[in-house]
Amino acid sequence: MHYQKPPYAQGKLVRVVRGAVLDVAVDLRAASPTYGAYQKVELSEENGRIFWMPEGFAHGFLVLTDKVVFQYKCTNFYHKDSEDSLIWNDPDVGIDWGIRQPLLSEKDAVAKCLKDINTPF
Repeated sequence: MHYQKPPYAQGKLVRVVRGAVLDVAVDLRAASPTYGAYQKVELSEENGRIFWMPEGFAHGFLVLTDKVVFQYKCTNFYHKDSEDSLIWNDPDVGIDWGIRQPLLSEKDAVAKCLKDINTPF
């Protein structure tokens, strides 16, 4: 679950052009009544849905088909030094991914739990 910290925070508008994904956003805005809550939606070429995540949300997805083409529109450029991540299976967030052990990058495997994130939002 990735996000960028201010001043390089990003809002993201995402859609799937080919294939399907389970797309998830987690609210990291400390003063929000939905802090720590998540929203998930299936995005596919068939359903044509788009998903908007404002600044202050962590974003992740699970690929559901063999081939996926994902399209992003972001409100800010990628800035490596501002990037951080929330662990995919944080028990305090409780996302039901429908999978026990996904394939993760090294970076994603060492992401933080929500309680260990000093949220800048």
